[in-house]
Amino acid sequence: MDSNDDTSNTIRSVLVRLGGIPRRLWRDLLSVYYTNTPVWRWLKSGTLVFFGFFLWVATSLLYSFQSEWGWLTYVMAYGFVLILWGPLTHMVVVPLAIRLRRTANHPVARAFSRHASKVNLSVFLLVVIVLGAVPIGPMMLDVTGFVGGDGSPDVSADVDCETDDQLVTCLVETDDRVDHVVVLSGNRELDRADGSPPFTLEFDRADAEEVVGQKQFTVELRDGDGDTLRRYVQTVLKA
Repeated sequence: MDSNDDTSNTIRSVLVRLGGIPRRLWRDLLSVYYTNTPVWRWLKSGTLVFFGFFLWVATSLLYSFQSEWGWLTYVMAYGFVLILWGPLTHMVVVPLAIRLRRTANHPVARAFSRHASKVNLSVFLLVVIVLGAVPIGPMMLDVTGFVGGDGSPDVSADVDCETDDQLVTCLVETDDRVDHVVVLSGNRELDRADGSPPFTLEFDRADAEEVVGQKQFTVELRDGDGDTLRRYVQTVLKA
């Protein structure tokens, strides 16, 4: 019996210690979150800006090749918003919440100081969800031009697309290294323009694939061998 009791006590002690690990980690995380010295504020803000930028660019690169993965826009939105929200949180929200906890007398101010972190996180997630569902232009980083088929990032173009009723017209101004230009949506070629620049392409907006609530298409610059020199992902604008 004594041996069994010792074994049970040992197991119980181990489980208690293991169960305490998440609580200690959470307390340590909160301690870092609320550390408010100038050095820590800059360190936390810089780390979040770096992480957000890396996540935004990496996801944009992946999305340029896998545009059918609609969920990537939410990851992209998370990184994009974090670039601004990280410094806002640790330079403004956290110091304000700490100051109000010490000095606020009004019930509303005291309630805000207690729930500032929850409110801040809730608003952050709401913005991420909205931008993930309805991506805005600045968030949709065009990185495809730097990963063309033959690794020629120096070839560039001015792509100007307009929508008139149901017809989308694109004017592509580039140099003579481009042999022809095509418009793709999904795996379909919607139009092709050969000859000399500027190139004009037209297609029915209904033929463009819908990605996360927006119709998108890709303009590709190609050389004489059919290799891609540069890609431009475009969104069909409302007429």
